[in-house]
Amino acid sequence: MNPALLSLALALPLLNTPQTADPMQTSPQLAHVSTTFRFQLAAPLPRVAPLFGPEGERCWAGKDWDPHFLYPQPARDSQGAVFTVQHGPRTSIWVNTAYDLAAGRLQYVAVLPDAFLNVIDVRLTPIDATHTAVEVTYTRTALAPVANEDVTAMGTADRDKGPHWQTMIEACLNPQSAQAPASHQP
Repeated sequence: MNPALLSLALALPLLNTPQTADPMQTSPQLAHVSTTFRFQLAAPLPRVAPLFGPEGERCWAGKDWDPHFLYPQPARDSQGAVFTVQHGPRTSIWVNTAYDLAAGRLQYVAVLPDAFLNVIDVRLTPIDATHTAVEVTYTRTALAPVANEDVTAMGTADRDKGPHWQTMIEACLNPQSAQAPASHQP
């Protein structure tokens, strides 16, 4: 028999065998959005940068921002810090994955189990000796299809956070001249 025909004859049973679907191909699509907002603050980088640590954020983030540190103890802002934040009946788990105040670089990974994962990337750049540019990128990924709508809605809302954050942080920097709004959603 011709070797090419023999190969074809051996392959035919494989071609006729029903193939099972790859579970990765049949899984529902999970929402994934990334949004960046920017603003400027009338304060130098060394004064602004600490306000983006979990403890420093208490000054401006409102009553809903109440991180409970698992590590380090005693609680302090640092790279590798692990803390939780209560959201009504649910608890998110946060890890500070980058904390370099001098370079103006902070990053967090926050997980609300069975719902979504957020990566919050903060980049601070000195404009001059008295002003700092702030760039915040939220990357949100649903961990279950039921969270898709929430992830999409949060991604849409993230676009408008810049002015709100700027107002709250300015109130923290200048408490005598402004009153900070009462809530913050990470």
